[in-house]
Formats: sequence, C-alpha cells, structure tokens
Amino acid sequence: MARPKKCRHIRCSPAANYFKPRGIPMFELEEIVLEADELEALRLADLNGLSHEEAAEKMKISRATFGRILESARRKTADGILNGKAIRIENTIQNYIKTVR
Repeated sequence: MARPKKCRHIRCSPAANYFKPRGIPMFELEEIVLEADELEALRLADLNGLSHEEAAEKMKISRATFGRILESARRKTADGILNGKAIRIENTIQNYIKTVR
C-alpha cells in the first residue's frame, strides 16, 4: 500500500490546462498527465529560478522530494514536446493539495 501524499502548497493557476501539437486530431494523440505539484515545481525552479532548497521550502516538502517531483515534471514535459504527445495539467488540487492564494 502506497503512502498517502502530504499536503503541498501550490500557488500557480495555469491559464490553460491542455497543450497538444497543432494539426493532429486529439484521438490520434497519446496523453501525458502533469500533476499540479509537478507544474508548481517547474514554475518555482525553471521560471522563477529558485534553488531546490528555496522551492522545497515554499512547497512545504523536503528538498529530496522536490527534486523527485521536478525530475518527473521535466521528463514528462520533454517527452510530450519531443514525441508529439498531448500534455494535460491535472487539477488534483481538491484531492490532496492545499492551495495557497
């Protein structure tokens, strides 16, 4: 039995929740799901340029956990871009993530 996820502080609210290659019908595309905490990790590390320590503190998680989340987010994003897959941003905030506005 997997351990339940801890609450993670998420502050980003994306303008769009779906990205796909142009010119390819949806039914032909494989879909990748980017979790809300993965999107937040990308925002903090890559967009805002925070260190892993600073970003982990903002999300209220350990630095090691932040690193694993960021690695997963980067892998999924690269896979979607390079292999022409659709990327859906999962709205799991209500399920297990505490939002901070």
